[in-house]
Amino acid sequence: MAWSGVVVGAAGSAQGDQFSNVTFFVFGPLMMYLMHPYAQKRSRYTYGICALFMVIGLFSMYFHMTLSFLGQLLDEISILWLLASGYSIWMPRCYFPTFLRENRSQFVCLVFITTMVSTFLSFLRPTVNAYALNSIAVHILYIVIQEYKKTNNKELRHVIEVSVVLWAFALASWISDRFLCSFWQKINFSYLHSIWHVLISITFPYGMVTMALVDARYEMPDQTLKVRYWPRDTWPVGLPYVEISGDRKNC
Repeated sequence: MAWSGVVVGAAGSAQGDQFSNVTFFVFGPLMMYLMHPYAQKRSRYTYGICALFMVIGLFSMYFHMTLSFLGQLLDEISILWLLASGYSIWMPRCYFPTFLRENRSQFVCLVFITTMVSTFLSFLRPTVNAYALNSIAVHILYIVIQEYKKTNNKELRHVIEVSVVLWAFALASWISDRFLCSFWQKINFSYLHSIWHVLISITFPYGMVTMALVDARYEMPDQTLKVRYWPRDTWPVGLPYVEISGDRKNC
């Protein structure tokens, strides 16, 4: 079966993988708190994104505790819904299919229907989920690269750069764990999947801030968004979030 390799790869480090899922329950509520002013101003669905991130951590923990097909399926479906939700909230209208005429409500309906179909098909053909996740991830990466080329905003460019690098390292650790499992077992190193959990957890706030900044260029042109870092802006490492510093004054 398509998922048996994942189970075999996870078996040697199930306890470590469960522990690494703690980051989902730390960063999720923290980002919900830090992004509260933004969510109140732009969209309260931002809270839902953070909640779904915690749900991913919960299902991932369940999967690594049971190493079951159902656990993996729930884990992947929750990731699918997180990406689809972010898609619905922050996708710039200029990237909508032309037949939608930049109508966000219709776009949300289209994303919802597509995600529902993908969720249903994943129970019939589990490999469908992998294609759906990869397709959304690649398209988001394409949009981020396009926006990177368009902007001269140093903060946005920096957040995009860090997001892409973190995502690349996370993806590399996942691919290595998935396809080089036997090699890592031979040298008694079974922590790559745990590293994937930690890296993707750190990527989440950066990706969230990236999409919020990109969205603000189109949907909040009269607002000034500033990137802040928790716990201190001056620290070399911190958790990014956005702060709405006030209305832009026109001369």
